[in-house]
Parts: sequence; C-alpha cells; structure tokens
Amino acid sequence: MADPILRDKDGDITTITLNRPEVSNRLTDGQLVELAAMIDTAANDSKVTVLKSAGPDFCLGREAMGQQANVEAYVMRERIDVILNLYDAFRRSKTPVIGAVQGRAAGLGCALASLCDVTIASADARFQLPEMAHRIMPSLAMSALIDRVPRKALMYLVYSTEEIDAQLALSFGLISQVVPAGKLEPALGDFVEKLKKYSAAALMGAKEYARSAYEMDTAGANAFARNIHATINSSSAIRS
Repeated sequence: MADPILRDKDGDITTITLNRPEVSNRLTDGQLVELAAMIDTAANDSKVTVLKSAGPDFCLGREAMGQQANVEAYVMRERIDVILNLYDAFRRSKTPVIGAVQGRAAGLGCALASLCDVTIASADARFQLPEMAHRIMPSLAMSALIDRVPRKALMYLVYSTEEIDAQLALSFGLISQVVPAGKLEPALGDFVEKLKKYSAAALMGAKEYARSAYEMDTAGANAFARNIHATINSSSAIRS
C-alpha cells in the first residue's frame, strides 16, 4: 500500500504530496498529525516547502466529516486541536510553503490551499466550504481563512456553500496565481527555481515580517520593517 503522504527532499526543497487520490486525498486525523510534523520538519531543514497532491483533486477534506454524532465535547476538543495544530504548522513555519492546487479543494482542502504562503492553481481548480450544507458550522475552516481573505469573501463561501472557480478564488485572495490546465507543474517548478536563488535568510525574513506585520498598527509595522531589514540585509547569510 502506498504511503498516504509522501515526503521528498531535494537539496533545500522539501515536497510534500497528499497521496490518496482514490478518496480525493481526504485526510484522517492521524494523517493530519503526520502532515503537521512534516511541515515542522521541513521548516527546520529546507529553504522552501512545497505542498501538492496526486490525482485529479487537491483535497476534499477530512475523512471523518459528517461522523460527529454522539461525540463527547472533551473528545471533540482533542480532534479540533489536531486540526488547529496543522493550521498553525503553516503559520509557524519559518520557511515559505508553496501550494499547487488542481481539481477540487473543499473544506479542509480549501483551508490548506489558503494557508500556503503562495498558492498556484490550475484553471480547472474549484474551491468550496460545504460545511453548512452538512449542518456543520465551519468555524475551523474560517479560522484558516480569517487572515487570508476579506470578510465578505469569507462569508460568501460559508453561507453559499457554492463551489467557486479559480478566477473567483484569485479575486478573493484565496490563491495567488491561476495557470492554464496542464501547466501547473511547469509553473510550480519555475516558481520554486526562482526561490532557490534567494538566500534562506531573505526568505525567512520576508515570511516573519508578513506573519506579524498585518496585526500591527502602521507605526509598529514600520518599526518592525526597519529592524528586520537592518538585521537580514546586513547579515553574511544574505550575501552567500
């Protein structure tokens, strides 16, 4: 049986591949833990992390979706913590996480696509938060998107439960770039090759600034920019 999540390290680049195409890359709670650990590991030994998936769809969410009846609250909290820790792995990663999305990305899959620092999507990609239609209030998925997309876009996804296409997802800020169907891998490869040319210090510094500055007032963001600019751009690492 093939591994449900693949990890490949090529020099400074770690590629993580969701590898359950037979179930549209739905993830069990155990696989969520494994994915978080892979992202944490990549953050410590790689310059860039790539998240992609096998098969026609990116990810259609958790395998346990819709099986929440008669679960005690304390058990539910443990399951929730598994999801939130995975979300946090994207945010706490020191290095950028680059996502590649084809086909459908629904529920957790939509959340993962949004959490990547840069998300390149095929023109055939589709995004959806279907939870309300399943009588689930999607605050967990919302927490992944809350610092990624504007409020009106988020509430439309939540309340409509409609599948949106890649161009609308781009206008929402859910993804970064749309490329023609069949061109996703070359576009991803070109982008990663560009990142390889940058120093790890510059990549990490840019992510550190973006992670914190959006929560600051203008004066604080300016002060942080001054300090991190001086620190990173005067280091020997950025010239190596």
